Amino acid sequence: MNSRPRILIVGAYGQVGRELQRSFADAGEIITRDRDTVDLAAPDQVRAMVRSAAPAIILNAAAYTAVDRAESEPEQALAVNPRAPGILAEEALRAGALLVHYSTDYVFDGSKAGPWVETDEPNPLNVYGASKLAGEEAIQQAGGKYLIFRTSWVYGPHGQNFLLTMLRLGRERESLDIVDDQFGAPTTSIELADATHTIVDGVLAGQYGSTENWASLYHMTCSGSVSWCDFARAIFKRAQALLDGKMPTVNPIPSSEYPTPARRPQNSVLSNEKLRTRFGLRLAPWESALDEVLLKRTMPQQQA
Repeated sequence: MNSRPRILIVGAYGQVGRELQRSFADAGEIITRDRDTVDLAAPDQVRAMVRSAAPAIILNAAAYTAVDRAESEPEQALAVNPRAPGILAEEALRAGALLVHYSTDYVFDGSKAGPWVETDEPNPLNVYGASKLAGEEAIQQAGGKYLIFRTSWVYGPHGQNFLLTMLRLGRERESLDIVDDQFGAPTTSIELADATHTIVDGVLAGQYGSTENWASLYHMTCSGSVSWCDFARAIFKRAQALLDGKMPTVNPIPSSEYPTPARRPQNSVLSNEKLRTRFGLRLAPWESALDEVLLKRTMPQQQA
C-alpha cells in the first residue's frame, strides 16, 4: 500500500465500521465520520465531508438498516441508501479515490434453489432491499474505482445484531422460537473488514491490473449456510461461557408464525466464486468465524 493514504471511514462506529478501523489502523491516516458528524440524507453534507477529508480511499459502512421500520418510513431509507452512495461515488470519481461499499442479500427474492450469483436478476421483497439495490446502481452508474461487496446476515462483537440478541435472550429465557425456513451465510464484521483490507491492499499495489479488471460488484460472505434456527443453536452450544451455563431450548418455526413488516427471502445464500476467482480470497466458514467473535466477547476489554 502507498505510504500513509488518507482513508475515510463512513459509518465508522457501526459494527462493520469499528472493525474497519481496527483492520486499517496501520494502513494510513484514518478519518472517521458517523451519524453524529454527518447527515447522510443531506447531499451537501456528504459532498462536503468527502471534499474536506480529501481521501484516497473511502470505506462506506454506513446505511439505513432498520429493515422493518423502512416499510413504514420508506422516505428515510430512500434518502440514505441510494443517494449517499451515489454522491460518494461521484466524489470518489472526481478525486480519483477508491470507493468500497457494502450491500445486501436482500436485493434478491429468495426464490432460487442454489446460491445467488452476481448476474442473477435482483427482485427485492422489501423497501430496505430496494433502497440498497438503488445504491448499487448509483455507484455503478457513476463508474470509476469502486468495489461493491454484497454480504449477508452480518454480526460481530459490537452493535446490535442476531448474535448479541441471542446471548441476551439465552440468559433470560428457557426456550425460544426461531425461524427455520430462511437460509443464509452468517458473516462477521471481522471477516468483512479483514477481507476488504486484503483486497484494497492488492488493488492499490496493482496486483489485479487496471481498474476495468477489478471495479465491480462481488458477493462476500462467510462460507457455508445455515437456517436462523440452527444458527441460534450453534450460538448457544458455543457460548456457554457467556450464558452462565444456560442452554435454552430452540424451537423451529416457519416464517408464517413469525410475521414481520418486511418480507425476508427464504434463500439468502450468495455464491462467492467471483470473489475467489478475481482476488484469490475465501472468507472463513461461518462456524469458525462465530468462534472468533465469541472469543472476543469473552475478553474483558471487548465487553462494552
